[in-house]
Amino acid sequence: MPLLAPALVFVVASIIDNAGPWAYPALTGIVMAESSGIPVPGETTLIAAALLASQHKLDIVAVIALAAAGAIIGDNIGYVIGRRGGRWLLERPGRFHRQRLRVLERGERLFERHGAKAVFFGRWLPGLRVWAAWLAGANRMGWRSFAFYNALGGLGWAISVGLVIFYAGKSAEQAIRTAGLVGLGLFLVVVVVAFVLLRRHHRRSGH
Repeated sequence: MPLLAPALVFVVASIIDNAGPWAYPALTGIVMAESSGIPVPGETTLIAAALLASQHKLDIVAVIALAAAGAIIGDNIGYVIGRRGGRWLLERPGRFHRQRLRVLERGERLFERHGAKAVFFGRWLPGLRVWAAWLAGANRMGWRSFAFYNALGGLGWAISVGLVIFYAGKSAEQAIRTAGLVGLGLFLVVVVVAFVLLRRHHRRSGH
Protein backbone atom coordinates (compact mmCIF):
# COMPACT_ATOMS: atom_id res chain seq x y z
CA MET A 1 0.00 0.00 0.00
CA PRO A 2 2.70 2.60 0.80
CA LEU A 3 4.05 2.21 -2.75
CA LEU A 4 0.58 2.82 -4.17
CA ALA A 5 -0.09 5.91 -2.05
CA PRO A 6 1.80 8.47 -4.22
CA ALA A 7 0.11 7.13 -7.35
CA LEU A 8 -3.29 7.37 -5.63
CA VAL A 9 -2.58 10.98 -4.65
CA PHE A 10 -1.88 11.93 -8.26
CA VAL A 11 -4.96 10.04 -9.51
CA VAL A 12 -7.18 11.85 -6.97
CA ALA A 13 -5.47 15.16 -7.79
CA SER A 14 -6.22 14.62 -11.48
CA ILE A 15 -9.88 13.87 -10.72
CA ILE A 16 -10.27 16.96 -8.52
CA ASP A 17 -8.41 19.10 -11.02
CA ASN A 18 -10.92 18.10 -13.70
CA ALA A 19 -13.94 18.44 -11.41
CA GLY A 20 -14.23 22.17 -12.08
CA PRO A 21 -16.76 23.82 -9.74
CA TRP A 22 -17.28 20.45 -8.01
CA ALA A 23 -13.70 20.31 -6.73
CA TYR A 24 -14.45 21.86 -3.32
CA PRO A 25 -17.72 19.92 -2.76
CA ALA A 26 -15.89 16.71 -3.71
CA LEU A 27 -13.16 17.42 -1.15
CA THR A 28 -15.70 18.14 1.58
CA GLY A 29 -17.85 15.12 0.75
CA ILE A 30 -15.02 12.59 0.62
CA VAL A 31 -13.46 13.79 3.88
CA MET A 32 -16.91 13.78 5.50
CA ALA A 33 -17.62 10.24 4.26
CA GLU A 34 -14.32 8.90 5.62
CA SER A 35 -14.88 10.58 8.98
CA SER A 36 -18.38 9.13 9.28
CA GLY A 37 -17.02 5.58 8.95
CA ILE A 38 -16.89 4.89 5.21
CA PRO A 39 -13.40 3.67 4.16
CA VAL A 40 -12.75 6.17 1.35
CA PRO A 41 -9.46 8.11 0.81
CA GLY A 42 -10.31 11.27 2.76
CA GLU A 43 -6.78 12.21 3.78
CA THR A 44 -5.50 11.37 0.29
CA THR A 45 -8.07 13.82 -1.09
CA LEU A 46 -6.88 16.54 1.30
CA ILE A 47 -3.27 15.88 0.24
CA ALA A 48 -4.25 16.01 -3.44
CA ALA A 49 -6.20 19.26 -2.94
CA ALA A 50 -3.32 20.88 -1.03
CA LEU A 51 -0.95 19.82 -3.80
CA LEU A 52 -3.23 21.48 -6.36
CA ALA A 53 -3.33 24.59 -4.17
CA SER A 54 0.48 24.73 -4.27
CA GLN A 55 0.10 24.90 -8.07
CA HIS A 56 -2.40 27.81 -7.77
CA LYS A 57 -5.29 25.63 -8.98
CA LEU A 58 -7.17 25.74 -5.65
CA ASP A 59 -7.15 28.10 -2.69
CA ILE A 60 -5.31 26.62 0.31
CA VAL A 61 -7.45 28.50 2.86
CA ALA A 62 -10.62 27.08 1.31
CA VAL A 63 -9.05 23.60 1.12
CA ILE A 64 -8.15 23.63 4.83
CA ALA A 65 -11.47 25.13 5.94
CA LEU A 66 -13.58 22.68 3.92
CA ALA A 67 -11.49 19.66 4.93
CA ALA A 68 -11.84 20.65 8.59
CA ALA A 69 -15.60 21.17 8.20
CA GLY A 70 -15.97 17.82 6.44
CA ALA A 71 -13.96 16.06 9.14
CA ILE A 72 -15.90 17.61 12.03
CA ILE A 73 -19.35 17.08 10.50
CA GLY A 74 -18.49 13.56 9.36
CA ASP A 75 -17.21 12.60 12.80
CA ASN A 76 -20.43 13.84 14.40
CA ILE A 77 -22.45 11.73 11.94
CA GLY A 78 -20.29 8.73 12.82
CA TYR A 79 -20.75 9.43 16.52
CA VAL A 80 -24.56 9.45 16.19
CA ILE A 81 -24.50 6.22 14.17
CA GLY A 82 -22.23 4.59 16.74
CA ARG A 83 -24.33 5.85 19.64
CA ARG A 84 -27.63 4.62 18.20
CA GLY A 85 -26.65 1.40 16.47
CA GLY A 86 -22.88 0.99 16.40
CA ARG A 87 -22.69 -1.59 19.16
CA TRP A 88 -25.49 -3.64 17.61
CA LEU A 89 -23.80 -3.55 14.20
CA LEU A 90 -20.48 -4.64 15.68
CA GLU A 91 -21.96 -7.38 17.90
CA ARG A 92 -24.47 -8.95 15.51
CA PRO A 93 -23.58 -12.39 14.10
CA GLY A 94 -22.45 -12.64 10.51
CA ARG A 95 -19.45 -11.88 8.37
CA PHE A 96 -16.29 -10.78 10.21
CA HIS A 97 -18.04 -11.32 13.54
CA ARG A 98 -14.83 -12.10 15.44
CA GLN A 99 -13.00 -9.16 13.89
CA ARG A 100 -15.85 -6.81 14.77
CA LEU A 101 -15.93 -8.03 18.36
CA ARG A 102 -12.18 -7.52 18.56
CA VAL A 103 -12.57 -3.95 17.30
CA LEU A 104 -15.28 -3.31 19.90
CA GLU A 105 -13.23 -4.84 22.71
CA ARG A 106 -10.16 -2.80 21.84
CA GLY A 107 -12.31 0.29 21.46
CA GLU A 108 -13.80 -0.18 24.91
CA ARG A 109 -10.36 -0.39 26.52
CA LEU A 110 -9.08 2.54 24.49
CA PHE A 111 -12.00 4.88 25.25
CA GLU A 112 -12.12 3.87 28.90
CA ARG A 113 -8.54 5.05 29.38
CA HIS A 114 -7.86 7.53 26.59
CA GLY A 115 -11.17 8.59 25.04
CA ALA A 116 -10.28 12.25 24.49
CA LYS A 117 -6.80 11.40 23.15
CA ALA A 118 -8.22 8.78 20.79
CA VAL A 119 -10.67 11.27 19.30
CA PHE A 120 -8.04 14.00 18.93
CA PHE A 121 -5.01 11.98 17.74
CA GLY A 122 -7.16 9.52 15.79
CA ARG A 123 -7.38 12.16 13.06
CA TRP A 124 -3.78 11.39 12.07
CA LEU A 125 -4.07 7.58 12.24
CA PRO A 126 -5.56 5.68 9.24
CA GLY A 127 -7.61 3.14 11.23
CA LEU A 128 -8.85 5.45 13.95
CA ARG A 129 -9.63 8.22 11.47
CA VAL A 130 -12.41 6.02 10.05
CA TRP A 131 -13.63 4.32 13.23
CA ALA A 132 -12.93 6.72 16.12
CA ALA A 133 -16.29 8.48 15.91
CA TRP A 134 -18.20 5.19 15.70
CA LEU A 135 -16.28 3.78 18.68
CA ALA A 136 -16.80 6.99 20.68
CA GLY A 137 -20.55 6.74 20.13
CA ALA A 138 -20.73 2.98 20.70
CA ASN A 139 -18.80 3.34 23.96
CA ARG A 140 -21.10 6.16 25.18
CA MET A 141 -18.46 8.87 25.32
CA GLY A 142 -20.10 12.14 26.37
CA TRP A 143 -21.04 14.20 23.33
CA ARG A 144 -19.70 17.52 24.69
CA SER A 145 -16.29 16.02 25.32
CA PHE A 146 -16.35 14.26 21.95
CA ALA A 147 -17.42 17.42 20.09
CA PHE A 148 -14.68 19.50 21.71
CA TYR A 149 -11.78 17.13 21.00
CA ASN A 150 -13.22 16.22 17.62
CA ALA A 151 -13.26 19.89 16.59
CA LEU A 152 -9.70 20.41 17.82
CA GLY A 153 -8.53 17.28 16.01
CA GLY A 154 -10.34 18.14 12.78
CA LEU A 155 -8.89 21.65 12.69
CA GLY A 156 -5.40 20.53 13.67
CA TRP A 157 -5.39 17.72 11.10
CA ALA A 158 -6.61 19.89 8.22
CA ILE A 159 -4.18 22.70 9.03
CA SER A 160 -1.11 20.50 9.60
CA VAL A 161 -1.60 18.15 6.64
CA GLY A 162 -2.80 20.92 4.33
CA LEU A 163 0.07 23.31 5.07
CA VAL A 164 2.79 20.63 5.02
CA ILE A 165 1.72 19.43 1.58
CA PHE A 166 1.14 22.98 0.33
CA TYR A 167 4.64 24.15 1.24
CA ALA A 168 6.22 20.84 0.16
CA GLY A 169 4.57 21.30 -3.22
CA LYS A 170 5.84 24.88 -3.40
CA SER A 171 9.37 23.71 -2.59
CA ALA A 172 9.23 20.98 -5.23
CA GLU A 173 8.00 23.49 -7.81
CA GLN A 174 10.80 25.89 -6.92
CA ALA A 175 13.37 23.10 -7.12
CA ILE A 176 12.18 22.20 -10.60
CA ARG A 177 12.41 25.82 -11.72
CA THR A 178 15.85 26.33 -10.22
CA ALA A 179 17.64 23.08 -11.06
CA GLY A 180 15.48 21.82 -13.87
CA LEU A 181 14.02 18.34 -14.22
CA VAL A 182 17.41 16.77 -14.93
CA GLY A 183 18.96 18.20 -11.78
CA LEU A 184 15.99 17.13 -9.68
CA GLY A 185 16.13 13.65 -11.20
CA LEU A 186 19.83 13.32 -10.35
CA PHE A 187 19.12 14.46 -6.82
CA LEU A 188 16.43 11.81 -6.42
CA VAL A 189 18.79 9.13 -7.77
CA VAL A 190 21.41 10.13 -5.20
CA VAL A 191 18.81 9.97 -2.42
CA VAL A 192 17.65 6.49 -3.51
CA VAL A 193 21.22 5.15 -3.81
CA ALA A 194 22.12 6.55 -0.38
CA PHE A 195 19.00 4.97 1.12
CA VAL A 196 19.83 1.55 -0.40
CA LEU A 197 23.44 1.70 0.85
CA LEU A 198 22.30 2.65 4.34
CA ARG A 199 19.80 -0.23 4.37
CA ARG A 200 22.52 -2.71 3.35
CA HIS A 201 24.88 -1.39 5.98
CA HIS A 202 22.11 -1.62 8.57
CA ARG A 203 21.40 -5.27 7.69
CA ARG A 204 25.06 -6.26 7.70
CA SER A 205 25.58 -4.70 11.10
CA GLY A 206 22.87 -7.05 12.39
CA HIS A 207 20.48 -4.37 13.72
